[in-house]
Amino acid sequence: MVRMAAVMKRVLVAAVFALAGCAGYPLQEPVEAYVADVEPLPGEGLEVRMLVKLRIQNPNDAPVAFDGVAIAMEVQGRPFATGVADIRGEVPRFGETIVGVPVSLSVFGVARRAVDAIAGAYRRGRLNYELKGKLARRDERPVYFESRGEFTLPEEVFGGTN
Repeated sequence: MVRMAAVMKRVLVAAVFALAGCAGYPLQEPVEAYVADVEPLPGEGLEVRMLVKLRIQNPNDAPVAFDGVAIAMEVQGRPFATGVADIRGEVPRFGETIVGVPVSLSVFGVARRAVDAIAGAYRRGRLNYELKGKLARRDERPVYFESRGEFTLPEEVFGGTN
């Protein structure tokens, strides 16, 4: 019984030290990233290239330095485009920055997804998108982000039926 009490005491002491160690790490809220703009880029062969400009917001009390960005986009639940950028920067504490990431997709993929998306959107007038990505950081774990939303198509495209 005495031995069991000693073991329990050691476990309790270890738990207290573990919790005290965790208290030293500030709680971090996730960074937010939104598509701010999309610009066409020259393509090569059978691919379409675009520059996706992301607005990255940091709701934390410490800046987030990064040295690379990777993103993947889905439209209507299907893979649409991916891209990476070997860029360095910093999102200031309680601040934001805009980062451009070139993305690519095949012409065949664009045509197929456009037909699928417009056919589905014709009934609703909206396209769902999802963006996932990460900010790479030297000697630290990457900062992951994701965002979802809807694009509303102009009435000329979907005939005004909502």
